[in-house]
Amino acid sequence: MGTGRLGVLLDQFDCARERAQVRLTGLGDEEYLWEPVPGGSWSIRRRDEAATPRAYGPGDWVLDRGAPDIPASEYAEVARQVAAGMTVEKIADDWSVSVGRVEEVLAGTAAPEPDRTPVTTIAWRLGHLHSGFAARWEWTFGTRRQDPARLVDFTPVAALALDRFWADLDRWRAGVATVTDEQLDTVGFSRYPYGSDPDDLFVDVLCGANLELIHHMAEIALLRDLWQAGRR
Repeated sequence: MGTGRLGVLLDQFDCARERAQVRLTGLGDEEYLWEPVPGGSWSIRRRDEAATPRAYGPGDWVLDRGAPDIPASEYAEVARQVAAGMTVEKIADDWSVSVGRVEEVLAGTAAPEPDRTPVTTIAWRLGHLHSGFAARWEWTFGTRRQDPARLVDFTPVAALALDRFWADLDRWRAGVATVTDEQLDTVGFSRYPYGSDPDDLFVDVLCGANLELIHHMAEIALLRDLWQAGRR
């Protein structure tokens, strides 16, 4: 087991990655693209078949993304960002919403409706994770200028998607392993533009990245269980 903050975070990441790779062994193309809610799931789709307004990707296949809004599950995070000094204008820009929408959330006058993000496929969850880790590497250890929406070439082939994902995950891990204590405590060491990274200590960014890997992989594992149960 590692010692110190970085050692603990790397151990947590390694454990999550190992379990994820075991859980994803044998993933086939049909299961990868299976829509748990037929006709109502987010997934990856051919560019000319995209059904969501902000689907993105550099190639023939794009990842579904809906209209911009702040989901109810992020209201507390918006309040935390303001308390930490982030401007309302910056938050609005990150979420691609109006300043008035952010002020509505902060004032508690926004309707407390549940999030409306559709059920997603394994392909969507994996693509979302891959896109996030690739973009954070670029905006932390890379050139810090490439468009996050054009870093991952989504594919309907499960084995190829996994090979690319593990490679970029390992690249992220290798970069993180070089970070110093001073860099862990540096605000804005990650410049990832969609979120609070430029306003956060890098140690907090690492905690969030680990959480992202853990909770989305748990969702993928459940989708695999449901798929296999349905086949039986």
